[in-house]
Amino acid sequence: MTIAFISHAACALHETTSYHPDTAERLAAIHDRLIASGLEMVMHFYDAPMVTLQQLCRVHDADYVSDIFQKLQENERVWLDADTLMVSASLTAAQRGAGAVVKAVDLVMSQDANTAFCCVRPPGHHAEHNKAMGFCIFNNVAVGVAHAIAEYGLQRVAIIDFDAHHGNGTEDIFRGNQQILLCSSFQHPFYPDTGEPGKHDNMINIGLPAGTSGEQFRQLIEEQWLPELEAFQPEMIFISAGFDGHREDDMSDLDLVEDDFAWVTSEVKKIADKFAQGRIVSTLEGGYVMSALGRSVASHIDALL
Repeated sequence: MTIAFISHAACALHETTSYHPDTAERLAAIHDRLIASGLEMVMHFYDAPMVTLQQLCRVHDADYVSDIFQKLQENERVWLDADTLMVSASLTAAQRGAGAVVKAVDLVMSQDANTAFCCVRPPGHHAEHNKAMGFCIFNNVAVGVAHAIAEYGLQRVAIIDFDAHHGNGTEDIFRGNQQILLCSSFQHPFYPDTGEPGKHDNMINIGLPAGTSGEQFRQLIEEQWLPELEAFQPEMIFISAGFDGHREDDMSDLDLVEDDFAWVTSEVKKIADKFAQGRIVSTLEGGYVMSALGRSVASHIDALL
């Protein structure tokens, strides 16, 4: 079993503020845990390339992309919304983050890797078609999905998003697209105050009340996601892997642990093995307490293996 680990030093240069949750230490905590667990010995490491404008504009409005580039030419420091800061190194980091998922698709589709994990920041699932928000500039997973469909002719692609916050950007980009099945779980009600629980066309949203336990989380996924995934028969699966639902993470009020993330990953892998030749691409979203994040990512990768 071969897993590709895709990252880039530029992702650590995206500077935020001393009080901002999305810091470069997140990536260091993941690397440290992978070394301590021995998982780094069984992974193949790749540098993330720069995403192209064509790849970005498959999911983002061309004027929005142009505006992002223009803002940095005119300013050294730009707040794109109340939570999303962009400095000189941020644009390169965001281009590498989206490019990582494109690279992951190419590796998995060419069978150079069975699965891939993109260890990047800024995250992406809050970035909408024409708007940055929630720490996100470009929607990394959406760029990868669109690349898989455009370049490899896939007809059925599933996206699994288990971040504590609803992936409003991914939903905005792919709402109504029958080639996509989006399965999302998130604390509800909670930031960004989107995501109506239930089944909506090509979306299966699981709204989790504060205090949701691992047992409740697993039961809801078994009842609501797995039958839909079986019926959809995806040719490839993408994961927006957010670990801020961990009980130690103060960015949510959920009561999950690393074993819960490993369990959902294993269930997704069973679907991928059955219908998608095992093809899974996962990319980092949330997770802001260093020890819990490192342990959770290691459990996630171990389950992918």
